[in-house]
Amino acid sequence: MELTVVIVFLVGLGLFVVPGLQRASQKAKRITCLNHFMQIGSAYRVWENDHGGRYPTDAPQTNGGWSDLLSRTNVTTCLWMNYVKMSNELGQNPSILVCPADERKPADHFNNIVGNTNLSYFIGVNADDTLPQSLLGGDRNLGPGTTPDVQYGFSPADGRGNDVIINGPVCWSLKMHSHGNRAGCGNIMLGDGSVQQATSEGLNEDWLKAARATATSSAGMRFIFP
Repeated sequence: MELTVVIVFLVGLGLFVVPGLQRASQKAKRITCLNHFMQIGSAYRVWENDHGGRYPTDAPQTNGGWSDLLSRTNVTTCLWMNYVKMSNELGQNPSILVCPADERKPADHFNNIVGNTNLSYFIGVNADDTLPQSLLGGDRNLGPGTTPDVQYGFSPADGRGNDVIINGPVCWSLKMHSHGNRAGCGNIMLGDGSVQQATSEGLNEDWLKAARATATSSAGMRFIFP
């Protein structure tokens, strides 16, 4: 009887403790991801200052960027180049390109990046630091519509990438930081390099509306996913 009571007590304790530990772990991963974004945002600003006030997607190859490649049909396979070109500004640390809540693993060196499978973050092609409400990047688990995808939304598992024009609503998938939030949530980086946490609703109602209002392209906002 005493053994039964102890077992029941331990099981009950586990029901309270384990979810708490899981929440703490998810929170820690999200904080780490936000820190990654802040480092990436700082790298963008430093790179921009050294390249005529342009981000890599706005600078030609002759000026260290890759805007020349954006019209190619295979541009999505080149997304990793965006970060390799900023490797010095990123402190030669490719680990910050992968969210700890993602299933992907970082490369051990920028020379060993094998493609988009070493990346967790999409980029906003139309972002500009003079448009602080534009979207410079975000977690890759974003998808179309209002129903969260169970996988990674626009970002294919094989890393072939996806070039998307955003004109309608989007929502975070149930991967990465959406643990415990069935409507989805994630992190975004704005045109001035600052970072925000956003639910799917907040992303659409607050950030995307503001980004559209300042967009310079009538075609819509262009995001490239790893």
